[in-house]
Amino acid sequence: MDIQVNQTSLSLPEQATLADALSLFGARPPFAVAVNGEFVARGQHAARALHAGDKVDVVHPVAGG
Repeated sequence: MDIQVNQTSLSLPEQATLADALSLFGARPPFAVAVNGEFVARGQHAARALHAGDKVDVVHPVAGG
């Protein structure tokens, strides 16, 4: 199946989870994740199934002042 992570297309096997997508994408903590605009807590990444066409946003914190 094809999904998008930060507007980059990724191909994953059927039954892939959010954790699988994050690993393939190479996301490194700390980050927050949303699937189709809905926040997914870190403890739910391995349980959150993905579907073809899903859009995943990985956001890293920014410090400054």
